[in-house]
Amino acid sequence: MANEKTIIPYGKQWIDDDDIQEVVDVLKSDWLTCGPKVDEFEKAIANYCNAKYAVAFSSGTAALHGAYFVLGIKQGDEVVVPPLTFSATANGVVYCGGKPVFSDINPNTLNIDSSKIEEKITPKTKAIAIVDFAGQPCDFDAIKQIAQKHNLPIMEDAAHALGSLYKDQKIGSLADLTVFSFHPVKTITSGEGGMVLTNSQDFYEKLKIFRHHGIVKKPEDGPWYYEIEELGYNYRLTDIHCALGLSQLKKLDKFIARRREIVKKYQEAFGNVPEIILIKEESFAKSAWHIYPVQFDLTKLKIGRQEIFEQLGQKGIKCQVHYVPVHYMPFYQKKFGYKKGDFPITEQYYERAITLPLFSKLTDEEVDYVIATVKQIINVNRKI
Repeated sequence: MANEKTIIPYGKQWIDDDDIQEVVDVLKSDWLTCGPKVDEFEKAIANYCNAKYAVAFSSGTAALHGAYFVLGIKQGDEVVVPPLTFSATANGVVYCGGKPVFSDINPNTLNIDSSKIEEKITPKTKAIAIVDFAGQPCDFDAIKQIAQKHNLPIMEDAAHALGSLYKDQKIGSLADLTVFSFHPVKTITSGEGGMVLTNSQDFYEKLKIFRHHGIVKKPEDGPWYYEIEELGYNYRLTDIHCALGLSQLKKLDKFIARRREIVKKYQEAFGNVPEIILIKEESFAKSAWHIYPVQFDLTKLKIGRQEIFEQLGQKGIKCQVHYVPVHYMPFYQKKFGYKKGDFPITEQYYERAITLPLFSKLTDEEVDYVIATVKQIINVNRKI
């Protein structure tokens, strides 16, 4: 029974005996890396998302780097990016020598505000990067219209959104490049790992070369011979990881269904609590719900966000905050001149946000305990 001694993390993987057996089988095989499971995992994810091609990477961050690389981002180029994201979305631009140009978010969805993107576009802009925050797809049609008008590709950071739907279409085939992550807190995991999906054969071939040191085989000069025409990286994902990912993929729809059940309980429980501001799921979207962030209206409470966070932790509910805005990072302030105050919607969200526990193995009893504890803290600290 959930109580104050119960430790409930904000996110957690669900590994069972089937997953373990798949990994053991690979460990007993002839291939630990660069083997058949990599190709199998790539094809399975591409098929699930209705995309033509998929390329596995050692992490979601490596996959983002690969995506920006094949888009041709280089020194002096700009990419429009939301400031509410994990820093890797912006870091990938910097890895290639470019500048992330931040554009503020929609306060209801927490995704990039499509109405603000165009004002950020300059002659130096080479791409638009969007983030499906918490798993909810962005307003893709509106963003695509802007991208087509300015002849810009769309890079979709869908690290939160494997299995999400935009107008009944799976995320993964809509953008020019879509990036997924398989970190343990994601809906399915391969331990570490990421993937780039695309419908472009050119991008596909370049991604494969980039993740393998930039090596291009030249069998006409000898079966051993290769050349490096452009600098690449060792961003390969192993067969061990891919075996786990394949096993997890079979359970993805079940995992998403459970996450949506939990979120429904949260939304119903907190929907009439005036001190809590909920994320809005748009009519065109069906979120896979990677995380469940809420905002506390601190003007109605006697305590701040940190005190709420600490009190939840004391009662065994180990929450998180997603994310510290990227433009708050000293690196981005020193290198690009960003400062606090630049993006007021993102900043307002951050100052009052807490991510509550959400993962497939979370029990109804634990969900009820989280709800009751949050309400108790509010009731005790409500301004009269």
